[in-house]
Amino acid sequence: MPNYKIAVVGAGPAGYFTAQAFQKAQNEELTFSIDMIERLPTPWGLVRSGVAPDHPKIKTVSKVFEKIAKEDGFRLFANVELGKDVLLKDLREAYDAVVLATGSTTGRKLGIKGEDLPNCLSAADFVPWYNAHPDFTDVKVDLDTDTAVVIGAGNVAMDVARMLAIDPAELDPTDTAEYALAVFKSSKIRNVIICGRRGPEHAAFTAPELRDLPKLEHTDVYIDQAQITEANLRVEQMGEVEKDLKNNLEAMRLIAEHSKKGVERKLEIKFLAAPIEIKGSNKVEEVVFALNEVKNGKVVASGNTFSIKAGLVVSAIGYDCVAYPGVKIENGRIANIAGHVEHNIYVTGWAKRGPVGVIGTNKSESVDVVDLIIDSLREPKNAAGIEGLLKSGHQIIDQVGWEKINASEVISGELAGKPRIKEVDWKRLISLGTT
Repeated sequence: MPNYKIAVVGAGPAGYFTAQAFQKAQNEELTFSIDMIERLPTPWGLVRSGVAPDHPKIKTVSKVFEKIAKEDGFRLFANVELGKDVLLKDLREAYDAVVLATGSTTGRKLGIKGEDLPNCLSAADFVPWYNAHPDFTDVKVDLDTDTAVVIGAGNVAMDVARMLAIDPAELDPTDTAEYALAVFKSSKIRNVIICGRRGPEHAAFTAPELRDLPKLEHTDVYIDQAQITEANLRVEQMGEVEKDLKNNLEAMRLIAEHSKKGVERKLEIKFLAAPIEIKGSNKVEEVVFALNEVKNGKVVASGNTFSIKAGLVVSAIGYDCVAYPGVKIENGRIANIAGHVEHNIYVTGWAKRGPVGVIGTNKSESVDVVDLIIDSLREPKNAAGIEGLLKSGHQIIDQVGWEKINASEVISGELAGKPRIKEVDWKRLISLGTT
């Protein structure tokens, strides 16, 4: 029975669902040995360092990852960085197929004057900061202002806004980074405004996320009802409308009509507001917007502007993937045709399609990519795999090592009434995972 060696680079949702697809594709004539390679000492990707701490249900997908990791033929090689500890060209020679599931981690720039001012942050820095990512513990976050502006109209923007707008006491029972929790508890922010350059019908929010907003206990949420009414009229003229769009607009309408509690914390969503300049002397003080309008289905500038006084700006307008030697990047993604990059190299997840979709999107996409790989397999290689590529003495964190880290974090969390307290120091993580 032929056994094929597969390298999956990236231990986030796309990586695990790829491994699962290979496992399910096995039969009496075909088996796979899967080596998952991860730069960080810890796996789970955005489930660990991207999902907002106040959404613990989404993180339960990690139970699926744990099950995948227990299957025969699966091995974890964490603390191994592609392009540094191991080269893609060497993986290509050592494995029958290499799947890049490396995600998108670089925040896109606004491209406007003033975005380099202190306290103008990218969600690509802010989100991993409050999620205890070991590379982002030193991000400077100043919440000594009453108003924050979040630029973007997707779920990341909403996560950021919600984290800024909720009562920090609501974060006590979560796995928010301890250092970030201290900053949130001293926050003076009482008004958070999400600004999207297009109309409500173009927003990339998902309905479940929108429906959760009115449930915030200590925060009132606002949307201009007139904007939703106008968007519905424009959508009706389009003819048949997708179910997701209908659900989104309905969720927004309910927010607009939802009775307010009269609390001091407010979260507002503004549409048709395109940032054109960020002003300030030593830090962010004001954001200037062009007021857009929708004409003949297109978003155009109205010629009018307005501004918001704010001491913090977080941009959440998308991500680009990191380039690796030997990999071509197009429009912020790894260049590919239906998941095939070149030779026996493939790509899936955000690195393949860009930063769109939810965690579950990776599952169906990975199945398609794995089917493509299986169709292209020939005689299995006899190469040694990654062990022969790493320098002697390299500190690998395997599945057992990760389980030690995980257990340590969970035990620490239980004592504090939290799901876990994440370790944020690289050396400590490696020590926990290799002893």
